[in-house]
Amino acid sequence: MAEWLSFISEAGFPIVVCLYLLYRIETRLDQMILSIDSLPDRMKG
Repeated sequence: MAEWLSFISEAGFPIVVCLYLLYRIETRLDQMILSIDSLPDRMKG
């Protein structure tokens, strides 16, 4: 937690929020890519 507070004080709050949101979007994009890759198999059967 102390690392986050020092990073916020150095980089600024908007940058930290942006990085957090990018991280969250990345995990959801990975899930969407897996779903799209499995779509042809689900449509066959």
